[in-house]
Amino acid sequence: MANIGYIQMVRHCNQNCGFCSNPETPWFHGESEVRALIDDFAERNYFGVIFTGGEPTLTPILPEMIAYAGERGLHTRLITNGQKLADLAYVTRLQAAGLQHVHVSVHSHKRALEDFLTGTPGSLAWAEQALTHLAGSTIRVDVNIVINRYNADQLHETIDWFAAHYPHVRHFIFNNLDPSIGRAHTNQYFAPTFRQMEFSLQRAMTTLAQAGRTFRVEKVPLCYLPGFEHCSTETRKIVKAEERIVHFLDEKGTVIQQQWGHHHAEVCGVCTLRALCAGLFTRGEAYDEAELTPVFVDPRPIVKRIADDEASDPAWQRQRLTGAAALVKAPSESQRPAKMAPPDGSRLVQPQLNPKRRRDPWRDWQPTPGNAETPTTAGDS
Repeated sequence: MANIGYIQMVRHCNQNCGFCSNPETPWFHGESEVRALIDDFAERNYFGVIFTGGEPTLTPILPEMIAYAGERGLHTRLITNGQKLADLAYVTRLQAAGLQHVHVSVHSHKRALEDFLTGTPGSLAWAEQALTHLAGSTIRVDVNIVINRYNADQLHETIDWFAAHYPHVRHFIFNNLDPSIGRAHTNQYFAPTFRQMEFSLQRAMTTLAQAGRTFRVEKVPLCYLPGFEHCSTETRKIVKAEERIVHFLDEKGTVIQQQWGHHHAEVCGVCTLRALCAGLFTRGEAYDEAELTPVFVDPRPIVKRIADDEASDPAWQRQRLTGAAALVKAPSESQRPAKMAPPDGSRLVQPQLNPKRRRDPWRDWQPTPGNAETPTTAGDS
């Protein structure tokens, strides 16, 4: 299987996103530890390793670890907010180390909104510099967008902006908010509803598909991805029977994920895509199963489309689809993912907010000096 491993290099960050689901911890991975983890991925015949955080560019050993992973035959990838990549010399250093692929997180094309979401004035300008420097490198560039209440109705506008300004970015990841831990759990007013994102996400996906660009969507049930079910990250992993190992820098430690601990509502029982859909992300209790609705489409073309989709998935070149036909049948009890229990180290989980007492932080937000732009929200509650 074309599996990919994740290593959280650090858990601190140079930005302060209000929806961050990786709260800061005092731990970090040292060089000998990272080498051992990379060795383990190589021995498991994993396709590659993703260096993440916190903000992974804050560790001084990142270039050396990228180089070592490449020596071990692993595809090397980085998830970053792009702030340090605004330095061309640093981009050049990562390229020389052998970095092959980078995800830059940008959540809005509106400067004031991006400042608000990241809690960091000027964050979009840094990301723009990073994208410009990466355009002149050999490193593949993707963009990660966290879907939240404040950008959920503007996703298509952000995609139009990228198409106009950064045509070299050919792949996007729409990652629906994880409200289960950290600031994302404390600040649950950031959580969107599926109704809020439905129109804009569909329009963004259509625009990308028509332009020949690729994309993935995470933590969004298939009933909200009509026509683009094959672009669900969870569905693709279900079909390809992939696993992933994540080395966290918190009480979770190392997690081997082979199933998705999401929830299926009663109405999902009659949905023809039940076996292909990870369901509703319920950790954090921010999403409502009442928004789910069954669909009645043939799942076989979705499975085939994933099986045939080699061009946009370099990892797919290492494997062949096995047993995919079984996924179009009704799942057995053993195939049904169980609800995932919270980690034993529950001290990182903040108390659930009373929805009636949620405040809207936009009412307290002041745009940065010289920026008169005032973004709108994706509905009030």
